[in-house]
Amino acid sequence: EYYHFIWKILGHNSTIMGSMEVYNTSSSSADFTFLGLFNRKDISGVLFSIISVIFFIALMANGIMIFLIRTDSRLHTPMYFLLSHLSFIDMMYISTIVPKMLVDYLLGQRTISFMGCTAQHFLYLTLVGAEFFLLGLMAYDRYVAICNPLRYPVLMSRRVCWMIIAGSWFGGSLDGFLLTPITMSFPFCNSREINHFFCEAPAVLRLACADTVLYETVMYVCCVLMLLIPFSVVIASYARILTTVHHMSSVEGRKKAFATCSSHMTVVTLFYGAAMYTYMLPHSYHRPAQDKVFSVFYTILTPMLNPLIYSLRNKDVTGALKRALGRFKGTQRVSGEVF
Repeated sequence: EYYHFIWKILGHNSTIMGSMEVYNTSSSSADFTFLGLFNRKDISGVLFSIISVIFFIALMANGIMIFLIRTDSRLHTPMYFLLSHLSFIDMMYISTIVPKMLVDYLLGQRTISFMGCTAQHFLYLTLVGAEFFLLGLMAYDRYVAICNPLRYPVLMSRRVCWMIIAGSWFGGSLDGFLLTPITMSFPFCNSREINHFFCEAPAVLRLACADTVLYETVMYVCCVLMLLIPFSVVIASYARILTTVHHMSSVEGRKKAFATCSSHMTVVTLFYGAAMYTYMLPHSYHRPAQDKVFSVFYTILTPMLNPLIYSLRNKDVTGALKRALGRFKGTQRVSGEVF
C-alpha cells in the first residue's frame, strides 16, 4: 500500500508523468558515465592500489570471520551468529561497487548500462538497509545478554535469531523494491555523467530533467526512518546497558560488559555517522567531493573495518583464530611426517 501511495503522489506531478513516455526509451538504451574517484591522473594509480588492498582485506577478513564462527563451537552463540551474517552482508555490499570500479580503471572505461545501474542501485539499497536494521537489532542482543542474562537463552533463541536476520533482509529489500523502480523511471535528459563512483540515488537524480523535489522528499523521509528506527533501538538498548553496568559491583563484570559493547558501538558510530551525513543532511550542505569521501567511508572502508574491530578487540575471536591456526599447523606436521 505504501508503494502505491508513493506512486499516487508522483502521479499528481504532471511534469514527471507527462515527459515519462517521451524519455523512457532513451533512458533504458543509453549508458551512464561515472566521473568516479580516478579522475585525477596524478593520484589515480595510488588510489587504485589502496582501494584494491582494502577490497581484498575486506573479503579475507569477513571470510575468515564467517569461517571461524561456523567451525569453532565456542562461537556458536547468538551474538556471533548475527555477526557472521553482518560479515556476509559486508562481503556482498563491497562487492556490488568496488569490483566494477577497479575493472573499469584497468580497462580505461567509465560507463555503466541502464540495467547495470538499476541492478547496482537495488543491491546497494537492499544491502545497506539490511545492515542498518541488523546493527540496530544486534544492540538488542547485547541488552539482553547484560541486562537479562538468565533469560538470554530464551529471549535470544535460535528462532529469534533467524527472525532478526529475516527482518533485516525484509527491511532492506523493501527499501530496494520501493525506491529503485521510481528512481530509475525518471527521464534523464541532461548530461548522463554521474558525479560519483556508483549509482547512488542522490547522484542519479541530479541527472533527471523532471521535477524530483516531491520524490526526493519522500525518499528523504524513508531514509530517515530507516536510520532513526534502528538507531533508536541502539540508543535505547545502550541506555539500559549503561544503567545496568553502573550498578554492577564487580569491576571484572564492568570490564567484560564494556568490552563486548565497545566493538559494536564503534561499528555503529562509523556506519551510521557517514550514512546520516549522506541522507539526513540538507542538500544545500552537500558537495560532490565531500559526498564521495563519505560514501567511500561507509561503502568501502566500513566493510573492511567491521571484522577487524570485532576480531582485534575480542578475545573469543582471537582465541578461535589461534586454535584454527594450531589445527592447521598440526595437520601440516602430520602430512609432512607421512610423506
